[in-house]
Amino acid sequence: MKIIFLVIVALFFVFTPAYGALSDATGLVNRLDVQTGGYFFEVESVSNFDILDFEFDEDEKKLTLYITSGLENNLGELIIPHNLLGGNLTFYLNTQEYFPQIKTNDKISFVTLNFTGSGDNKLDIFGTTYLSGLTEITPKDVPSPNLTPSVDYGPLYLITLLLLVGGFTCVIIFIIKKRKQKIL
Repeated sequence: MKIIFLVIVALFFVFTPAYGALSDATGLVNRLDVQTGGYFFEVESVSNFDILDFEFDEDEKKLTLYITSGLENNLGELIIPHNLLGGNLTFYLNTQEYFPQIKTNDKISFVTLNFTGSGDNKLDIFGTTYLSGLTEITPKDVPSPNLTPSVDYGPLYLITLLLLVGGFTCVIIFIIKKRKQKIL
């Protein structure tokens, strides 16, 4: 009877957090890999909303984030590399100009988003510079990738292989000795 009670109490602590709602302070991490001009850039987001998709338009110097949230009060932080979008950043949340808190250094823009509205939202980020300090790489400039698969046989693989070979050898020797004993 005590065991059943303990199992029920343990299940309460296991299943309750799995189905609990996210709080306003929960941080979901999104890493957006933006490929443009022959380069890859990572835009990182930590927020209490989810970024379902994104688009980057190099002609307009615009990054569009498609956001969904089940909370009314949304809080998030974005890290945008200056090489991707730089200069004066302009934000539009659902086609209305939006003024988040922005801190910059020589490599990134750190943007703090704080807005209300649950459901789907669209955030457009416009920059005044694009590929700052970089030259665009055309497909003919990019070297062809080495398509030969590389296999890294580490020490764990070697030890496993030696144990398997040794085990099979021991089994074969054991079987041979048993057969010789039956013959004698």
